Amino acid sequence: MEAYVLVQTEVGAAADVSDDIGALEGVVSAEATTGPYDVIARVRAESVDALGQLVVSRIHLIGGVTRTLTCPIVHL
Repeated sequence: MEAYVLVQTEVGAAADVSDDIGALEGVVSAEATTGPYDVIARVRAESVDALGQLVVSRIHLIGGVTRTLTCPIVHL
């Protein structure tokens, strides 16, 4: 399964957070953006549980991350 993870960061941390997220296994891409979210990452995982582990155990631990919103991709 794939999802977009929208990330809010501390002020001035978006570039570093984007680089750190992009280096994680399972991350397809991570880009700094403008607007209510500072980084948007596209991630790939084997299951919903694996996706949760990636977000909670890896992305949330990156310095500068303050909040995430995970949006699973659906194919209609």
